[in-house]
Amino acid sequence: MFSISKISCTIVLTLWAQLVCAQQRPQYTQYVFNNYLLNPALSGMENYTDVKAGYRSQWTGLEGAPVTGYLTINAPVGKNFLQGDATAFPAGGGLNPSSRLYTQQYQAAEPHHGVGLTIISDKTGPISQTSIDATYAYHLGLTAKLNLAVGVAAGFSHNVLNLSQVTLVNPLDPVFNNINNNQWKPDLGVGVWAYASDYFAGFSVQQLLPQNLYVTSTDNAYQNKTVPHYFLTGGFKVFLNDDITLLPSVLLKMIKPVPTTFDINMKLSFQDRLWLGGSYRRNDSFAALAGINISSFVNVGYSYDFTTSELRTVSSGTHEIVIGILLNNRYKVTCPQHTF
Repeated sequence: MFSISKISCTIVLTLWAQLVCAQQRPQYTQYVFNNYLLNPALSGMENYTDVKAGYRSQWTGLEGAPVTGYLTINAPVGKNFLQGDATAFPAGGGLNPSSRLYTQQYQAAEPHHGVGLTIISDKTGPISQTSIDATYAYHLGLTAKLNLAVGVAAGFSHNVLNLSQVTLVNPLDPVFNNINNNQWKPDLGVGVWAYASDYFAGFSVQQLLPQNLYVTSTDNAYQNKTVPHYFLTGGFKVFLNDDITLLPSVLLKMIKPVPTTFDINMKLSFQDRLWLGGSYRRNDSFAALAGINISSFVNVGYSYDFTTSELRTVSSGTHEIVIGILLNNRYKVTCPQHTF
C-alpha cells in the first residue's frame, strides 16, 4: 500500500487525470436496483415514496481507494397514477394494481409527474465530491402497454482537494500556485426511460455542464475539466414459473477519453422476496449480489466485487450495501414492479 501524503507530483497529476479526465462519477454494482442514481427519468415511477441509502467501499485494502455513500428519495405526483397519488391515504380493498397478476395484465400508467432528490458523497484519496441534485420526470403512456418518462436533474457539486494529504517533490511547482481546492459547481443531467411490464430501456447523461476544477492555468495540459458521462441501459423480465423470475440487463458507459465499457447483470428472484444475482464489469471485476425484500416497508441488498484488474494484487475486493424504505406504500407491495 502507498500513502497519498508521499505521492510525487507526477503521480498526483496522474490521479487527477484519472478522476478528472475519465470516470469522475462513482460507479455502483447495485445500480440495476436503483437506476434512479444514473437516470432522473425514474423519478416517481413506483406508486410509493422510494427511499434508498447506500454505502460502497471500493478496492478494500488499498489506501485512498474510493468510498461512496448516497441517499436518494423520489415519489410520483398525480391523482390518476395507479388509482391514486402515492401521498394519499391507502385505499380499502380492490385489486392491487402493482401485484404480479397485474403485471401480466399490464396497462400503461396514466400521465403523471415525479420528483426526487439525490445526495451522493464520494471520496478518493485527497479528492472529495458531494453532489446534491433535485430531479423531475414526466411519465406518459405511448401505447396501451408502453410508458415513456423524460427527466432532468439539476443541482450543485462541492469539490474539495485536501492539500494536507499531498506532498510535492517540488513545493514551488508553478502548477500548484493557484489551486482552488474548495469549489461549488453547478450540475445538470437529463434522461429518458421506456418501460413496460417485462422490459425497460434508458439513456441518460450526467455532467452536461463542463467545469474547470482545482488548477487554474492557461496551459491546456494542466486544465482539469469535468466531462459528460453517457449511460445506455436495458433489460427484460422472464417469468420462469409462478414463483421465479429472471432479469438479464446490460449497462453501456461512454466517458471520453477512456474506452467505452459495459456491465452485464443477471438477477434471479424468488416469489418477489429473495433475489440472487451476478455481474461482470469489463476489464474490472466480477460480482456476486443478494438481497431480501423483508416486508412492504424495507428491503436490503449486498454485493461483493472480485477485482480482475491489476488492482487485485493490492485489493481484497469491493463491498456495497443498500437499504431501501417504501413509504406511503398503499398497496403493500414488497418488490418494485416498474423498476424490477
